[in-house]
Order: sequence, then structure tokens, then C-alpha cells
Amino acid sequence: MEVKKGYKQTEVGVIPSDWQAHALGKMTDPFRPISYGIVQTGKPLLNGIRCLRVVDLENGKILQQNLITTSKSISDAYKRTLLQQGDLVTPLRGKVGEVAIVDGSLQGANITRGLALIALRAEYSPRFMKHAISAKRTRNRLQQTMNGSALQEISIATLRVFFVPLPPTLLEQEAIAGALSDVDAWVESLEQLIAKKRQIKQGAMQELLTGKRRLPGFSSKWETKLLGDVAEVKTGPFGSALHEGDYKTMGTPIITVEHLGEFGVEHENLPLVSDSDCRRLQAYTLELGDIVFSRVGSVDRNALIRSEEVGWLFSGRLLRVRIKLKSISSPFLSYQFHGESFISSVRSVAVGQTMACLNTQILKGILIRLPSLAEQTAIATVLSDMDTEIGSLESKLAKAREIKQGMMQELLTGKIRLVKSSAVSANPQEMSHDR
Repeated sequence: MEVKKGYKQTEVGVIPSDWQAHALGKMTDPFRPISYGIVQTGKPLLNGIRCLRVVDLENGKILQQNLITTSKSISDAYKRTLLQQGDLVTPLRGKVGEVAIVDGSLQGANITRGLALIALRAEYSPRFMKHAISAKRTRNRLQQTMNGSALQEISIATLRVFFVPLPPTLLEQEAIAGALSDVDAWVESLEQLIAKKRQIKQGAMQELLTGKRRLPGFSSKWETKLLGDVAEVKTGPFGSALHEGDYKTMGTPIITVEHLGEFGVEHENLPLVSDSDCRRLQAYTLELGDIVFSRVGSVDRNALIRSEEVGWLFSGRLLRVRIKLKSISSPFLSYQFHGESFISSVRSVAVGQTMACLNTQILKGILIRLPSLAEQTAIATVLSDMDTEIGSLESKLAKAREIKQGMMQELLTGKIRLVKSSAVSANPQEMSHDR
């Protein structure tokens, strides 16, 4: 394949002519080579030396809440992996490609056997290297180097000779790292906002769906009824009526447990059945306001059928709840099915030793609490508005992650250079495309 002018082919693919493909071992402090940590940490000590494990790394961060400890004598035997600010740590197994930077609060701590220390020399940017190693393309290459039969892992020798693409100056490395860190901060802020909104919604559900908090204008007593008194419950078609071999590339969608999402039915990878099978299985057709329940495994999963899913079918692993009283709001009942109280009730009555199971009689026998129809509608509207806001934020988060992946692909391979005059700038408006 012909390489465009200004670029060259290397061990890591095509990169700009002034970039280099460097082995990680050549970029590290010669007195602190890439090494794995303590093999046996011994009994934890109250004021011992803190130790990082693979489980303490999550999404490029070090979680310090549950660090184990070891004795000073054991830690001293592994002085090569004593942590300093700016060091990188990465798993040798499990979360391969995950990379975290050590901050000052972990100065003097150590790592365990499942992690490797990468102590870069001063001319290399830890922030850039974190992004370079954790990029999807690099992670895939790392995973291809794993070996071992029972326990797959990367050897230290392999990690030392593993190549990464590198800009020619520390200034450009830091500029790239800065641009990607800005996107990371954007993604993290959205994640935190979504988590906060979910907590607020859970609190509102706990109060509104139990009557602990009443919306303005409502004060009448709630009723307690059996679900079977207000709704019909039907099991999906058994295996003899519908097989996976009946699925087609075109036809009517059939909902399975995997499609019960947080905000309703998820429409990706739906199995389809032919028109003739759809007519044959007409008894299992879904109507607006139906609620489908998982009857095997995750028995607390359920979803409200909306206009988009009307006429679809449901599988044998689901139960269909169909309201038979005009005084019941399906959206309200769906939210109550997602409430902590109802979920606890379902789990407590589910049967099965190896896997929880529900059937029509069990579900019909669960108690539900109902205010007036007007209050049901008002509560469902409040919670629906919260769902809409969370869904909008989720879409923004997905877009932010997509933008980040695109930027990583372009910046970490030199397809886009951050250049201002003869220097490098982190301002996205000053990016130049070298294509």
C-alpha cells in the first residue's frame, strides 16, 4: 500500500515522518524498568504500605477506597515498583489496556503482581502515554500479545518491547494530551450529571410510588389490590410454538429479555418472524400499554409497550401484563414495577434453585398500591419528564464518547496535528488536517 507523502510505515502503522515508533522499555527510567509488583502481600496491616490491585483501576482512574496493605519489609523487597507521582500503572491481565496515572497521594505505595509499573523518563508525557496506550487500536494490539493457557496475561518482556507512536516533542505530546483530557472532562461531567439525575429519580420514585410524598392537589387514600385483580397475565409462546430457527431477516419483531431496557424496549438486534408465524402467534401480540416482564433470571426487568412496539410479539421467556381496568394508568403501573418495593416483592416470591423464575400465578398474587387515576397520571408524568431528561443526557454522553474516539484516532496517529506557527497548540480551532 502506497504511503502518502509526509508519512511513513512503522511497527504501529502509518505515522507522520517526524514521529517515531518507540518501545515502552526504551522510554522508562533505567533505574526503574517496567516491572510487575508484589507476588504475595501477606496479611494486611493497619498502618502498612498501601498496594494497588487490578480491581483498583477503573476507567483510567485509581480507586483508593479499598486498597490492601502489606508490611514495609515485603514492600522493600519490591522497591523497583514503589510508586512516584507521574508513574503509570497498567494491568497485565483482565483489564488490559487500562492505564492510570499515579498522583501525589499514592507516593510510596506499591503494586501487586497483576499490575505493571511504567516510570517514564522526563522527556515523555505521562498524560500522552496514558491516552496512547489506552486507545482502542493500541489495546487491541496489546491483547493480541497475551499468552498463557489457564490465565491469559501480558509478560513484562513483551510490554518492554511494545511499540507506541510518539510525536517528536514533549510540547506536542502535552498538546495532544491536553485536548483529549478536555474531552475526558466533558465526558466525566456528563457521567456525573447523569448519575446525579438518576439518584434524584430513584428518590422521587421511592417517595411518589409509595405515597410518602404527595403531589399538590392530591390527598385521597390509596388502595391495595392484587395485580391479578387489575390485569391479565400471559406467558409467551413455549419452545414448541417458536424456535430460533423460525427467525427471519424480515418480518415482525419479537421482544426477548435482552430487549428490556431502562427506558423501555430497546430496538437493536430484534429477532423477526414471518407474516405466517405472526398470524399463527396472534395471541402473543402486544398492544399499547402492555407491560412485558422477564420470567426467567432477571425477574425484576420489565418494559412498557409504546406505540412503536404495537403489533410486535413477545417471547416465551416473558410474561405479558395487560391492564383490564380503565381506572389504572399503564405508565404508572410500569413505574411501580420499577420501584424498590415492588422489585423486592418479586424477588422474594420468585421460585427456582439455580435461576429465579416467575409464572402467571406468582405475578398475579403480588400486591400493588394505587392512588386515583388522576394522581397516577400526574406521578407518571413527573417521572416520565425525568426519564426524558436522563435520556437526553445519555444521548449527549454517547455523542461525547464518539467525539473522543474520533479525536483519539486522529490525534494519536498524527492524522491531525495541533500546530500554531512553529509551535504546537491545544486549541481545537487551530488544528491542521494532514491527510
